[in-house]
Amino acid sequence: MDRIKVYTYTRVSTTMQIDGYSLDAQKARMKAYADFNNFEIVGEYEDAGKSGKSIEGRLAFNNMIEDIKSGKDNVSFVMVFKLSRFGRNAADVLSSLQVMQDFGVNLICVEDGIDSSKDAGKLMISVLSAVAEIERENIRVQTMEGRIQKAREGKWNGGFAPYGYKLVDGRLEINEDEAEAIRIIFDQYVNTDMGANGIARYLENHGIHKIARQNGKNPLFDSALIRKIVKNPVYCGKIAYGRRKTEKVHGTRNEYHLVEQDDYIVVDGLHEAIVSEDVWGKAQVKAALQAKKYEHIHRGASEHIHLLSGIIKCPICGAGMYGNKSIKHKKDGTKYKDFYYYGCKHRNMTRGHKCNYKKQINEEVIDSAVSEVIIKLVSNPKFATLMQNKINMKVDTTEIDREIKAFEKQLHRNYSVKTKLSEEIDMLDPEDKHYERMKSDLNDRLYNMYDKIEDIESKLIEVRAKKSAIETDKITGDNIYKVLIHFEQLYGVMTDDEKRKFIEELISEVHIYEERQPNGQWLKSIKFKLPIVEEDMEMSLDCDKHVETVVLMSRKLKNNG
Repeated sequence: MDRIKVYTYTRVSTTMQIDGYSLDAQKARMKAYADFNNFEIVGEYEDAGKSGKSIEGRLAFNNMIEDIKSGKDNVSFVMVFKLSRFGRNAADVLSSLQVMQDFGVNLICVEDGIDSSKDAGKLMISVLSAVAEIERENIRVQTMEGRIQKAREGKWNGGFAPYGYKLVDGRLEINEDEAEAIRIIFDQYVNTDMGANGIARYLENHGIHKIARQNGKNPLFDSALIRKIVKNPVYCGKIAYGRRKTEKVHGTRNEYHLVEQDDYIVVDGLHEAIVSEDVWGKAQVKAALQAKKYEHIHRGASEHIHLLSGIIKCPICGAGMYGNKSIKHKKDGTKYKDFYYYGCKHRNMTRGHKCNYKKQINEEVIDSAVSEVIIKLVSNPKFATLMQNKINMKVDTTEIDREIKAFEKQLHRNYSVKTKLSEEIDMLDPEDKHYERMKSDLNDRLYNMYDKIEDIESKLIEVRAKKSAIETDKITGDNIYKVLIHFEQLYGVMTDDEKRKFIEELISEVHIYEERQPNGQWLKSIKFKLPIVEEDMEMSLDCDKHVETVVLMSRKLKNNG
């Protein structure tokens, strides 16, 4: 007689071994169980150091489910040591089990004595998985309470030491190799008018770099890190706990994000301060004032729309150049005018990336150049005919229509089978000695038919959505082509918001020269999102100079137009 084939799944977290059983101990118990029951273990799946709160991130578990779906080893069971090793999220446990059972595979929990193929098995799994989830939440609450108590005692709460400190027997001690940079940052922040961006440049210009460590390999102090440093009370000898709280993302099951809190614990720490409370307090005053100023500037700046922000690319590093504003003053100090420009987003060492391209490209000049290129394009005699042909072109959905009809036919056929099975069940004679067996067989066939119907309905929804997306793309493309035909007339009366939306649909990238050309030209090339021009169509700019390249779209319409 052939032995029943099974998979085994084992998991332990990084912080503990549940019930004292290591991975090896779990495997040994399951092997003994398999030998006793004449099972053949044909696959072993192991997630070491993985939490059971979610199946996400558990590579071996997900690989096992995929192997079950593919019928790779024709297994009948998955064995786990305890149900909590399979998962601690009740919804995940039950949905994963349902998937397994859809493919004829059941779950055995050796220590809990559960077999999902038995009548009471799934009920026990439902109850115990809910209990496991409650236990996990209790552990989280207890751990948090322990950390809060530790913070109240002024102790470091775990994790990497903040830059400027090192951990010695779980306590923070000043790391002089790093602390000098922290002192310089606070000194410059408090005693000069420089902000985080200015200090990042100051440190780079003076050769002051971050020392590589486990939680930070980037050698540059970027502005975001400097803002975090000047706000962190640890540097004036305090311990703060609860400044950021992990909260569940609304509408999700297992997604969380960090949210800044207004109310949190701050106590005197057991560690030595790197800067005085007076210096740290002055830094907080400046940070608050800068935050207000930043909010005010950007609230006012939001009224101005930067048409090519993010679309125009830096000629040095290739990153997006973003719209900004500076205020020009007269010699007597009074305001002259607002100057809008595009600058490379990495010129202030954003997120540790640095770019040396410091030029501020006048927005009005480059915006006008781009609109001029489009005007020259649409004034080409070939253009109107070309665009009209594209508008009149029918989108080809023949293949998708064929898929839709096939799925509708299958669905109709399966609904007919389902109706017949229901009728057969109703016509069974309860007095027949095989009544229960026949009813059970018909019920199994009926349930399988419901699964098939559900699968086909899902595929039908998907393929109809695909057709709708193609048709929507076609409509969007046609509208853009229609605007282009009358571009010169329409662009002049569009609002800035309408212009920005139009450009976002039309253009993917704008490239400029590193230096302004002798004829005053900045614009080097434009990459369109839609198939706008044929390869032999040229566009001339000022002084009869040709645009260096006009690149066709990277995202083609689904009608291959």
